[in-house]
Amino acid sequence: MSTFLIRILLPLLVIAMTFPQFSEAESEQWCIADEQTPDDELQAALSWACGSGGADCSKMQQENQPCFLPNTIRDHASFAFNSYYQTYKHKGGSCYFKGAAMITELDPSHGSCHYEYNP
Repeated sequence: MSTFLIRILLPLLVIAMTFPQFSEAESEQWCIADEQTPDDELQAALSWACGSGGADCSKMQQENQPCFLPNTIRDHASFAFNSYYQTYKHKGGSCYFKGAAMITELDPSHGSCHYEYNP
């Protein structure tokens, strides 16, 4: 009986090793400002992200930049949060910002303003 099992299991093992294992693909994720967060909390998180947080906020800080408009705290915070998250998510960074941010799987890019995504 053990020879019979070996004859069955050995080909199954070979087949299992031959075909690549497919896992569910990681979906694209961006970090944006939570709609329920008050502007004063967003401003504090935005200031941190663009300051000591190290986010690249250059595309939203001047009127001639592609992500300046709409010129709202919420939109600027979303861009800054995502910049930080995409830069540092593989180095321990998160999309938390004291509860001011959230993950979305819908690309928040608009017009000429492109939100980066790093797999």
